[in-house]
Amino acid sequence: MSDSSSYPPIDPTTFDLIVVGTGLPESVIAAAASAAGKTVLHLDPNPFYGGHFASLPLHDISDFLNSVSTPTQPSTTTTTTIDGNEYTVVDLSRRSLYSDIEISSYVPELLAENSRKFNIDLGGPKVLFCADNAIDLLVKSKASQYLEFKGVDASFVCNESGRLWNVPDSRSAIFKDKSLSLTGKNQLMRFFKLVQQHLEASGHEGSDSGSDSARISDEDLESPFVEFLQKIRLPTKIKSIILYAIAMADHDQDNLEVCKDILKTKDGIDRLALYHKSVGRFPNAPGALLYPIYGHGELSQAFCRRAAVKGCIYVLRMPVIALLIDKGNGQYKGVRLASGQDLLSHQLVLDPAFSVPLASSPPDLLRERLKGLSLKNVKGKVARGICVTSCSLKPDVSNFLVVYPPQSLYPKQNTSIRALQIGGGLAVCPSGMFVLYFSALCDDGKQGKNLLRAAINDLLKLSGPEKAESGSAAEDENADVKPTLLWSALYIQELTTGQCEYLSSTPLPDGNLSYNDLLDETAKLFDKMYPHEEFFPEITSPESLEDEVGLSLEG
Repeated sequence: MSDSSSYPPIDPTTFDLIVVGTGLPESVIAAAASAAGKTVLHLDPNPFYGGHFASLPLHDISDFLNSVSTPTQPSTTTTTTIDGNEYTVVDLSRRSLYSDIEISSYVPELLAENSRKFNIDLGGPKVLFCADNAIDLLVKSKASQYLEFKGVDASFVCNESGRLWNVPDSRSAIFKDKSLSLTGKNQLMRFFKLVQQHLEASGHEGSDSGSDSARISDEDLESPFVEFLQKIRLPTKIKSIILYAIAMADHDQDNLEVCKDILKTKDGIDRLALYHKSVGRFPNAPGALLYPIYGHGELSQAFCRRAAVKGCIYVLRMPVIALLIDKGNGQYKGVRLASGQDLLSHQLVLDPAFSVPLASSPPDLLRERLKGLSLKNVKGKVARGICVTSCSLKPDVSNFLVVYPPQSLYPKQNTSIRALQIGGGLAVCPSGMFVLYFSALCDDGKQGKNLLRAAINDLLKLSGPEKAESGSAAEDENADVKPTLLWSALYIQELTTGQCEYLSSTPLPDGNLSYNDLLDETAKLFDKMYPHEEFFPEITSPESLEDEVGLSLEG
């Protein structure tokens, strides 16, 4: 940032850990290291917390996406001397993480007046399951005391005819669901009972006295989940709800030849168990899903606050421009700031936007060590969409999830599309407006945009160029009452995993609805960095866990 030189020098100048970027994984690692007694300096080139996990005002979305979509060009390496030791200075570069960015505003004056009232998630749609590991981590780290949540009111799954089916998430919901026949209700109840008996027999529910006859066979557990559901003769509608709206499968499980991630029965059962345990866990959140008030950027800030309480030093608007490498042995020693100050540390964690170009490093041990940081582990891409609308998709519900299973919108739709509507009651937008988040895994920008536009066209009343490409299988019978699109942003984000080789690099927001995989990966990074330290040593009993989170839930 241009004003970084106005900062006074940072003191002290040596730390156990320097963390660059305040995204959720970086913030969790900073908080865990601080809790373990490490001296931590946490830097961010942005004027806000959260990085790629931030919740931003409307007018800042475009600036952020475009600022990190253009890679920077580094210069060549130089040398410097600190306290008599000679270091090689290796410039860092910024990687292009976002592409195919399209931002449209249909009522610019109205939105400009209310821009500061928006808290838009960059990595949405995301939720927390009431019983998932993210909730446990928030409580164990005590970051939960800085957060408030509301329950997501409902979940729906779309069929091939464009109708939204309610996702029955409890016994009472099954019996109240008018879209299910009596036969379908009985089939679904029998299936849930089968799963519950298997979990009890396997000790998942804390019982050691289960009968082996109640367990699902090992052969079935290792088979594709879709085959198991077919084996027990569940109808297509119920099978779709289970696979894509409860187990949250991403790829077309019915087409195993092209499916990139076949969900095994044992994993499907585990996801059903998580969903079941999440329903009704907290009094003020009767469903399975939670959303943080003010947006998901609050999660990063909560962990940053915990780190600060434990002594972590924070400096925003301070870019790191280079690494300091010991010239003798090629070991990392520190960083150079945009202010010109050199700082030393034993460990470094970098935002995934940073890389070290091999061309700027000498062809020796240093070049080999930096190779891992230069070649990111790119897993694929995720298409993300953000829409601001004039009213709710459903008049009587503000916050809900819609899942489009594969092929529910058009024949070549090979992945699920998720849409999450959040209203002004969660302080993410002005009262009377709503924010819709869309996501779908994709191979390239064209495929990703087709997926997003198909879902957007199915749900919203569009104008301008967005209307040109509709992939909806059928027009909604109530199309005249569809919400009007006021603003939209479509973009493609890379998916990268974290690394802990010579230097540590954190993962980007993934394509999952929950944070479980991402936080598991973050915990593994911390364990590799500090194998003898506990990941948040504070212990909270299950009883106080529910009490503490319950106090943070808004009614």
